[in-house]
Amino acid sequence: MKIAITGAKGFIGGHLAQRLLAEGHQVVLLTRGASRESTSRNMNFVLSDLSDPAVLAAAFSGCDAVAHCAGINREVGEQTYQKVHVEGTRNVVKAAQQAGVKKILLMSFLRARPNCGSAYHESKWAAEEIVRDSGLNYTIIKAGMVYGRGDHMLDHLSHAVYTFPLFAMVGLKEKRIRPLAIEDLIEVLRAALVEDRLNRNTVAITGAEELQLSEAVRRVARIAGRTIWMFRIPVWCHYILARFWELTMKVPLVARAQVRILSEGVVEPALPCDPLPVDLLPTRSFTDEQIRSGLPEAGPFTLQDLRCCRA
Repeated sequence: MKIAITGAKGFIGGHLAQRLLAEGHQVVLLTRGASRESTSRNMNFVLSDLSDPAVLAAAFSGCDAVAHCAGINREVGEQTYQKVHVEGTRNVVKAAQQAGVKKILLMSFLRARPNCGSAYHESKWAAEEIVRDSGLNYTIIKAGMVYGRGDHMLDHLSHAVYTFPLFAMVGLKEKRIRPLAIEDLIEVLRAALVEDRLNRNTVAITGAEELQLSEAVRRVARIAGRTIWMFRIPVWCHYILARFWELTMKVPLVARAQVRILSEGVVEPALPCDPLPVDLLPTRSFTDEQIRSGLPEAGPFTLQDLRCCRA
């Protein structure tokens, strides 16, 4: 098969590309920034910020499916939720229609919904509606908190426990999470794209184990060999901290959209979804082995993590 992936240099898009290439599929990798990787017989890079349907249609030519994985968790300059999630999805759908693509897969978020006061959640929902109304065969994946090598969760959490002796929990009453292993998510994406399953479905997927965020932090800290002290502060304090991290860090320790996510909990979808087939249900718990396999190189945050510093 020939499959195009938007956000191909991102965490989910990158893992999906690796799996498809390993199986011998042709992939077209759409990225916003230039890639240093060379093209090959089964792999082709296309530079696109999703703003030009003509560029997208040319990239999608001959593709059997499009995996729309591009997304942001904070707004920076012209990269807004409206431009990336809403307008970008509209352009991807238009290009897929023009190129005669048979199926589109959209990566959304577990708690996405309209009229909730969060631009992130609402823009993800708007993208879902664009895909559902497109007339194309589609699968919408509403994933929860995904972790694995190259993610934001384990990467920043591990660096945080090396940098700070204290860890502030979100809210005075802790919510629960179900960390989803990237390997389990990729199985579902592959089933939708390669096996042509989950047609015209909107499915929610979370990890096999439910636990409190504090327990997840303790497990990561233990494996990193660090001792931390946790305390709780109100959600509004976290929004202030998140804004500070957004202004000072290249990749924020926590963004404001993530504060909203953690304050609600990441356990179940906000709205009803189609059931996930039993054979595709996640099986990997948030074990020591899983955590170790996803941890980056050990060490604290450095000056290079700050926006004011250049490499």
